[in-house]
Amino acid sequence: MNVKTIYKLILVLLLSGVGNIVSASSYGTGGLGSAFSRGNTSFGIVAGSGRAFQNDYIILGAGVGYYVLDGLELGIDVQHWFSGNPSITKVSPQVKYVFTQPTRIKPYVGVFYRTTFIEGISNEDSYGGRAGAFFSGSNGVYIGGGIVYEKYQDCSRFVNCSTSYPEIIISVSF
Repeated sequence: MNVKTIYKLILVLLLSGVGNIVSASSYGTGGLGSAFSRGNTSFGIVAGSGRAFQNDYIILGAGVGYYVLDGLELGIDVQHWFSGNPSITKVSPQVKYVFTQPTRIKPYVGVFYRTTFIEGISNEDSYGGRAGAFFSGSNGVYIGGGIVYEKYQDCSRFVNCSTSYPEIIISVSF
């Protein structure tokens, strides 16, 4: 299964459940607004596939964030790309702001810096931004989607200098 097929499947599942997701935001432990409140911690997972060095990879990762102010999250994500050669690990500190004022949908913007560790090759550094929106699930679970732009600091004629890709976020806040 390729990356585009996975994204389409996730998008269909999200869109089919949006009515339930939005109505669920008023139930639970305080709804969507409290998930992004100062002092809350969020935890997310990454699962997917990717392609690099003419190899297909399985991507697994996790992220944790802490809301230092209402809507302002400091976090870090780690991904490891399995089943291909060379081995790839990505570490991304990030800052994200969730606009908590809207009631049903919570837009977000963020920036990140990423170091990619590639076995046997020098590290690749990149930075970028993201924008999207969150919908609430129930009891501290929230679902979001958006777009990410990433720019590589050192690019050559063999590596694209920048890329954009969709993101789907399923996260738990406590």
